[in-house]
Amino acid sequence: MDLALYLPVLLFILVGLVAGAVTLGLGSALGPNRPYPAKNSPYECGFEAFEDARMKFDVRYYLVAILFILFDLEVAFLFPWAAAYKQLGPVAFWSVMIFLGILVVGFIYEWKKGALDWE
Repeated sequence: MDLALYLPVLLFILVGLVAGAVTLGLGSALGPNRPYPAKNSPYECGFEAFEDARMKFDVRYYLVAILFILFDLEVAFLFPWAAAYKQLGPVAFWSVMIFLGILVVGFIYEWKKGALDWE
């Protein structure tokens, strides 16, 4: 095994690590650090950022985030189907219609249960 064959790969990894460390270090050293109450207030997580880790918190934020990911992923499944739609034929069309039908039923169920309501 010749080490010279791996030299470009090792050099690439080394340059990447050094470049990453330098940019993180420069950002940390030169970047402004001026915290104020608005920065330390609850933003998207729904609870105070600097409190006890064992406190009770509202689960609704995480529920909405999971639902967003679920419905966002269905779009990722539709892109390849749409790109190859003409070559797939009627079986693929009806398969996707069944998939979308199940998705719509799930969406209506969530809506009726109040999972999308925010108080």
